[in-house]
Amino acid sequence: MCGIIGYIGKKKAIPVIIDGLETLEYRGYDSSGIAYYNKKKELKIIKEQGKIAILKNILNLNEESNLGIGHTRWATHGQPSRINSHPHNVGNITLVHNGIIENYEELKKHPLVKNYKFISKTDTEVACAIINSLYNENQDILKSLEESQKLLMGSYALAIIVNNDFEHLYVMKKDSPLIIGVGNKENYVASDVPAILKYTKKYILLNEGDIGIVSNKNIKVYNQKKLVKKKILEFEWDLEAGMKNGYEHFMLKEIFEQPKVIEQTIKEYINDYDFINLPDLTKYNRIDIVACGSAYHTGLIAKYWFEEYCNMEINVDIASEYRYKKNFLDKKCLLIVISQSGETADTLASLRLVKEKKIDTLAIVNVVGSSIAREAKNVLYIKAGPEIAVATTKAYSAQALLLSILAFKTSVDKKIINIKEKEQIINDYHNLSLYIQDILSNTKICESIAKKIFKANDIFFLGRKIDYAIVMEGSLKLKEISYIHSEAYPSGELKHGSIALINKKTPVISVITDENIALKTISNIKETKARGAYSIVLSSLNMDNNKECYDDLIKIEHIHSLVEPILPIIYLQLISYYIAKLNKRDIDKPKNLAKSVTVE
Repeated sequence: MCGIIGYIGKKKAIPVIIDGLETLEYRGYDSSGIAYYNKKKELKIIKEQGKIAILKNILNLNEESNLGIGHTRWATHGQPSRINSHPHNVGNITLVHNGIIENYEELKKHPLVKNYKFISKTDTEVACAIINSLYNENQDILKSLEESQKLLMGSYALAIIVNNDFEHLYVMKKDSPLIIGVGNKENYVASDVPAILKYTKKYILLNEGDIGIVSNKNIKVYNQKKLVKKKILEFEWDLEAGMKNGYEHFMLKEIFEQPKVIEQTIKEYINDYDFINLPDLTKYNRIDIVACGSAYHTGLIAKYWFEEYCNMEINVDIASEYRYKKNFLDKKCLLIVISQSGETADTLASLRLVKEKKIDTLAIVNVVGSSIAREAKNVLYIKAGPEIAVATTKAYSAQALLLSILAFKTSVDKKIINIKEKEQIINDYHNLSLYIQDILSNTKICESIAKKIFKANDIFFLGRKIDYAIVMEGSLKLKEISYIHSEAYPSGELKHGSIALINKKTPVISVITDENIALKTISNIKETKARGAYSIVLSSLNMDNNKECYDDLIKIEHIHSLVEPILPIIYLQLISYYIAKLNKRDIDKPKNLAKSVTVE
């Protein structure tokens, strides 16, 4: 989940690298560092614990350099500190790393490094020492990197500087994202394209096992000792998409971008009253949905849609569990994997596991050309654009929407939804961005609720069926950015122990959209009210006869249940945002978190 940037060319390297690191800071911000050759051809390594601003303040941005690498860290091995920060240097090799070297403890005992004394707690220093020893033996960096691939187990994206080589950057990739940016007499390496968008939209995507040699004029990529031809791609997003544009936080900007994202995603898959660019899922008897975090929650919502409207068996699993459990798969099963970045390590591993069994796979991702997108049999893209805030908002909504459209199409294909109902649902899809815009036009109710509950130590969320899936995301969003302890429960489960946690004024946030079980949820809310809870209800139903069950009511537009569940989460995102703001949290970069989870 760390961020990597490298530059070689005609510009001053230090400002380019810092620009890139600031763009990549969502990938980790425990510490950061930079290595470069100055005008005197001296290798300088400067690194600091904390956010990139701390590093930036001690750098001379005007210092001459045309070659350098930088890193922003999310700690995996060793606590955040200057010693554990990247770049690491051993002898002739200086490198930055994203990923995990799984066998690093074993490698410390390898004959290649038996006389080396390790100074950090990181796995990265071990990789650096191994590559340095190999280079000392053969004085051929390409051969050394090829030999190191046989020794390093785990995942890595490496950007490397070699002592006294002032003309090249070297890169190597396995299971962690890495691209080479293509410029005019200058080139870049980075974890993600937005890091270089200020300078170029053109890039080369590295595949598993690729080793790259990058100069200011040439890029050569090798795989299994063979020179491979690479296609130069062009990024479809622009630099503006990665800027705050006057918003106080990226998260708030991305919440407000949701009407546009929803509209773009609908246009991609629904043309007037027909479906486009969507697969036929009727041939499958069962679908397994696998994801992590918020993407997992969209899978839980999809489970209700597919079961209710398609009469299909749906299993939803957290990727880090799915890959290690016994999965009863056959040719009538489909695996759907969901990942904003398309690089989520556990999700990618689950995909590969199922592919080995010759089972069909479908990916729902945001990043074109990402690892999951390339490796799945079929891929559908959400149209969310770059999402910078660590806590997802617009990507979550777009994922949920796309799963909704998939369930809708499957139901139509199976002739479960009739023509008249189909037209009503499509009208609701086409109006969805307007309903979201209405929510965003009046955020005062969310601010007001936030002011009443932001000092709470515990906040609980309740819902039944699809509403439970919705409140799970609401609870996650709150704890991610506010650090307030929060739990989501199926409404009927609360009294089986957890109601003991309800005290006077404990906030309880409930979502009620399913009329068939609304009275059950209302009864559960009343149980919390009887114990002094402060009740906040979000509902699309008429609550006039149940005013005693809430202290605050948010009225949701009542539309078809294939579309409606996307609306309450907008309110929950806003409430979480304002609670975090009132608590003066670092909303875009919450502690201990990173955006793209590329380690297991």
